[in-house]
Amino acid sequence: MHVSDIMTEASITDTPSDTLRAAAERMWAQQTGSLLVMDNGRLVGIITERDLLRAVARGIDLDTTRIRDVMTTDLVTAWPDSPLRDAAREMAHRWIRHLPVVEGDRIVGVVSMRDVTGVFAALSKDPEEIQLDLDELVRERRLVRIEQGDLD
Repeated sequence: MHVSDIMTEASITDTPSDTLRAAAERMWAQQTGSLLVMDNGRLVGIITERDLLRAVARGIDLDTTRIRDVMTTDLVTAWPDSPLRDAAREMAHRWIRHLPVVEGDRIVGVVSMRDVTGVFAALSKDPEEIQLDLDELVRERRLVRIEQGDLD
């Protein structure tokens, strides 16, 4: 199975200068957990529901803070023909919930961790085994983050 088998249409904003409130409203209207951020036709970042939640928790003003100020710019992407298992492993390793899918400079979709877990759950015959694996992965990642002092 490949990334292209489960990717969905990406929600995109061409305005990194939009406010966080505008991003939240757009994400809500499109029922998506992320917006890929384009600037002059180039993918420059991603803003996710977690970024917005972190901003709210820190008391950041959603009406004056810009997407470019909080978006992730160190992007990890996948190709449509990437094996899904490899993409899922990379997402888990890097603690990423939304993975842009690109062909050259063109965005062709996005894969969410929700999409990935749904596929693997459907392929598995034992849901309890999946839950145990996910719990173990989350535990391992939390320990690594604690050891690195990365608690954001």
